[in-house]
Amino acid sequence: MDKGKLYIISAPSGAGKTSLVKQLISDLNQITVSVSHTTREMRAGETHGKDYFFATIKEFQQMVTDQAFLEHAQVFDNFYGTSQQSVEYQLDNGIDVILEIDWQGAQQVKKMLPNSLSIFILPPSIDTLQQRLEKRGQDDKVIIKLRMHEAVSEMSHCNEFDYLIVNDDFSQALSELRSIIVSQRLKKDRQLKQLGGLIETLV
Repeated sequence: MDKGKLYIISAPSGAGKTSLVKQLISDLNQITVSVSHTTREMRAGETHGKDYFFATIKEFQQMVTDQAFLEHAQVFDNFYGTSQQSVEYQLDNGIDVILEIDWQGAQQVKKMLPNSLSIFILPPSIDTLQQRLEKRGQDDKVIIKLRMHEAVSEMSHCNEFDYLIVNDDFSQALSELRSIIVSQRLKKDRQLKQLGGLIETLV
């Protein structure tokens, strides 16, 4: 069985990454989003094992000690991490895996798995980004100001990624994101394994 491909997708909060990835997963088969571990509180409507693996700080720290994470980071007052065992199991079973992580996590993963592909999603402008954060209605002005500050810091690392997509028009951004995944699936090494029987009958 051919191995899956690992994709790292990063973006500042409000750029539309989550919506794009959700639609991408709906449109394509054999692709999934890695479920991260986190120490933050479960929110209404979230499910353990589906949205996140919710862990205590003690449990999370033990996983760090055991080197169980591909990457981990502290975001505000909470910790987030990606289980290496879980990701590699899915890749070994031919499933493409998406990691939704920040630039620091992307650096960590790239060092451990250099064959992974990284994609950064940008907003069309700083004003649009702020408007999107305000429209969500999830945060007060203080948190939005903090998120905007973090967004500028995050976007300053976009040149470290393999692909850049501007999410101005959702359909266009989704098409561009999908094209990256599909193009990787059409690469010679992967196709030769998939189409071995066909090629034998043709040549």
